[in-house]
Amino acid sequence: MSTPESDDKYRLSVTTSGADDETDSRAAVSAGELGPTGRPVRPVPVPRPLSSHGPARIVAVCNQKGGVGKTTSTINIGAALAEFGRRVLLVDLDPQGALSAGLGVAHHELEQTVHNLLVPPLAPIDDVLQRTRVEGMDLLPSNIDLSAAEIQLVSEVGREQALRRALHPVVDRYDYILIDCQPSLGLLTVNALACADSVLIPMECEYFSLRGLALLTDTIEKVHDRLNPDLEIGGILATMFDPRTVHSRDVMARVVEVFGDVVFDTAINRTVRFPETSVAGEPIISWAPKSSGAQAYRDVAAEVIARDGESR
Repeated sequence: MSTPESDDKYRLSVTTSGADDETDSRAAVSAGELGPTGRPVRPVPVPRPLSSHGPARIVAVCNQKGGVGKTTSTINIGAALAEFGRRVLLVDLDPQGALSAGLGVAHHELEQTVHNLLVPPLAPIDDVLQRTRVEGMDLLPSNIDLSAAEIQLVSEVGREQALRRALHPVVDRYDYILIDCQPSLGLLTVNALACADSVLIPMECEYFSLRGLALLTDTIEKVHDRLNPDLEIGGILATMFDPRTVHSRDVMARVVEVFGDVVFDTAINRTVRFPETSVAGEPIISWAPKSSGAQAYRDVAAEVIARDGESR
């Protein structure tokens, strides 16, 4: 997709002013213009091609509140990273299997899922791994069987590290492993945090999401202190953002005030396209590649890569 400087070094992170605008969100931006975070729009380097792949950076996509766009963000950031030439593995760590369903997988019919990687007798990970319709992006699917894992893992030695052990054989194959966590802070989510390098937090721009953020950051701090000293908050992504409402803008301002540059410059606006892609079983990146939602997730993926480059 063309951008104001697509042949140059930078792409600009902007979102549309209308919540349901389905046109290309890229537009010329004057110097000093403010983005959705209230900060001046900053250029993000276009990700460079890779000459080799791996080891993967593991990112837990986590929020204990449901309905915040967590699964949608996991699918579309993964697809955008793959579009940028990164090899991506998505891990469905939610017994509801929304991530798997969102990629068109008939997860209820599967005999081998993430559950078989966590609970003995353990299956080889290649028996569970599935390719998706997106080139360069694979999936470890899940279904309701995973709901038993939290109980079954309680008696296991090193139960918080079960997912780390399961992913170890494939870490060198990928550049990013994105884990879609269930909307709770139970043992499965702790497993994701215990093996992750960073946490990406999708947060709906409304008051109750803001309140829940404190509980989540407290859990992240505990996992950092007790299980995974390398864990960090990689970014907070504002979702379902409606720039036309004072409430959305106020919540965004408060999050930026508390977390500063941890908040992504890009925000994901409300759009009718996302429910359509769920039914289609495809990312918006491929279902509606020229939509504002697709471009916004490309911008987020570019920010993820830029932050990763800064941290290594």
